[in-house]
Amino acid sequence: MRPTVLGGLFRRAAFAAALTVLAAGLTALVPASPAAAAAGTFQQVTDFGSNPGNLAMYAYAPAGLPANAPLVVALHGCTQSASDYHAHSGWQKFADRWGFAVVYPQTSSANNSMSCFSWFDATEDMRGKGEAASIVQMVDHAAAQYGSDRGRIYVTGLSAGGGMTADLLADYPDVFAGGAVDSGLPAQCATTLIAASGCQYGSQNLTPRQWGDKVRASYPGHTGPWPRVAIWQGTADTTVAPVNATELRDQWTDVWGIGQTASSTRSLPGGTTESVYDDAAGRPAVALFSVSGMGHGLAVNPGSGDDQCGSTGTYYLNSLCSSYYTALFWGLDGSGGGDDGDGGSLPAPTGLTVTGTTETTASLSWTAVSGAASYLVYRDGARVGSATGPSYTDTGLSAGTSYRYTVAAVDSAGSAGAPSAAVTATTTGTAPRCYTDTNYDQVRAGRAHLSLGSVYANGSNQAMGLYNVAVVHTLKETSPGYFVLADSGC
Repeated sequence: MRPTVLGGLFRRAAFAAALTVLAAGLTALVPASPAAAAAGTFQQVTDFGSNPGNLAMYAYAPAGLPANAPLVVALHGCTQSASDYHAHSGWQKFADRWGFAVVYPQTSSANNSMSCFSWFDATEDMRGKGEAASIVQMVDHAAAQYGSDRGRIYVTGLSAGGGMTADLLADYPDVFAGGAVDSGLPAQCATTLIAASGCQYGSQNLTPRQWGDKVRASYPGHTGPWPRVAIWQGTADTTVAPVNATELRDQWTDVWGIGQTASSTRSLPGGTTESVYDDAAGRPAVALFSVSGMGHGLAVNPGSGDDQCGSTGTYYLNSLCSSYYTALFWGLDGSGGGDDGDGGSLPAPTGLTVTGTTETTASLSWTAVSGAASYLVYRDGARVGSATGPSYTDTGLSAGTSYRYTVAAVDSAGSAGAPSAAVTATTTGTAPRCYTDTNYDQVRAGRAHLSLGSVYANGSNQAMGLYNVAVVHTLKETSPGYFVLADSGC
């Protein structure tokens, strides 16, 4: 993710393939007027401001985008481009489904030799300066163009884009309601290029208070509200050390004034553990998603399922759809995320209980609410069904997977009240674990073996190609020590 002196990407021969993707994306794009983006196409937007950071702006908005819709800013990683990120990350799917616009800032080799956002440069990543200021100009331009809800603007980014995302959340808590840092670094971890590699590869040994102070010093005088922050990290990442996720957790829980002990923990697909840290009102403020066995990249999961998205590629790794779970965390599906209800006067249901599970179902019951005409049921923050009485069975679930449920009572006018406290239901059976990595790292992790210069999956003995870092595969562990190729989906 980093410039040449840091060497993070130069250890990987996949760099050449990434540059090919970058070049193809750039040549395929033709600058267009700002209005063109509103037609449901991905287009470059020009003349968005003075642009002190020398960035390019691209945007996507679904046809018929309503006024007061959310706005998401998505920052690519090193060697990538706006078009590359749009094509692989899955954000278009949810923009179309739930109705919001997406802005894709793009840096270039003119700014950094590997097209990295300058999360480590105090002249570029601080409030009112350089690239950070250019990105906020894009936000202002897009919000005016689309009539966006200024209270629902979010930012997400991968790798160096993740580092810049953390900086933006610290610099502009008055602009961004939430953020997601994917394989990135804490806000203001480094302010010089020399210090950047220390952040990237190891712990800074700071207390949560010291990390929080870096955020508070980025915009002195701001006392809240603070952005709600999702953190994504692969446990096998050798480009950005996993300790960065812990430091991000420490930083943002301290900013929120909450402890570093999770309010709830559950298992998600792709070997992912979600740890949620609630604010004083019991609403999720920080979420840490740890993806077991995943290397450096953005977690995607190609497919047509509601919770699937994206496509695999260099630094787009088949695990689960991080964009989907990030969107739910922010409430982009219309559930409100950390907000209460949609204006209904009925109280939150009590007594929500898991009454039974199978490999594919979870049954719930709760105490009836006086005056309720019906109930809405939410799974992982997304509305999945309704019931006329105080019970519901959710179907079509994955085996061995944990799901988080809440319910809300709906009055006779159709308005939902406050959501209930959450419960976690875990389906029976065993969920297969998937690992996406280079052949070199698959062998090193004991999931594959080497024979005459080629790599084969342990157990199935399926051929995986040459033993080097330029070949990436996904292996699914169907039983202990038995792995099969799962490049088409896990």
